[in-house]
Amino acid sequence: MLDTRGRKYFQPLFENIATFVISKRITANQVTIMAFIIGLIAAIVACVWSPILGIVLLWISGFLDALDGTIARETKSSSGIGTLMDILFDRIVEIAMLLAIECMTTSINIGVYISLVLGSIIISMTIFLTVGALAEKSGNKSFYYQAGLAERTEGFIMISLAAILPRFREIILIIFAAMILFTAAQRFFEAKRILK
Repeated sequence: MLDTRGRKYFQPLFENIATFVISKRITANQVTIMAFIIGLIAAIVACVWSPILGIVLLWISGFLDALDGTIARETKSSSGIGTLMDILFDRIVEIAMLLAIECMTTSINIGVYISLVLGSIIISMTIFLTVGALAEKSGNKSFYYQAGLAERTEGFIMISLAAILPRFREIILIIFAAMILFTAAQRFFEAKRILK
């Protein structure tokens, strides 16, 4: 929701930074890989050293993840492999951060809550990717994008809260899973309309 509705406010910033990055001959795929590596480092840092520093690195990774698409559009270099890397690396970073939250939790039951979130992500992404494969390409992106309540920014917010508020970690993860499942339902009903 925040990604879809807020993008127009931040897009000029992304375009200015993309212009600078392009002038340094850095490609969209290189930025995607940088975002991925920083996201993995964020999970390691959050788990073994500092949850707050890990979250800062996660948000830097997210910023780069948003920037890569702008670079691809500005240079007309969108590609299937770039789209695949973007979607795949996003999920790996999210999984790594959820595992980092599990690592920093002393409760033996946290795995149940992490599994609930991961299962919700699988359901939502199955709908998202299937509709993307079945629907015609739409908009400026290289795949059909279904908006919903829980997009990347909401995920980062919930992961950040779960990492820095250990007393409320379980309830945050339950709310996060519910948000993802609600998004899956939104996407399913939109898919019924699109795919008729």
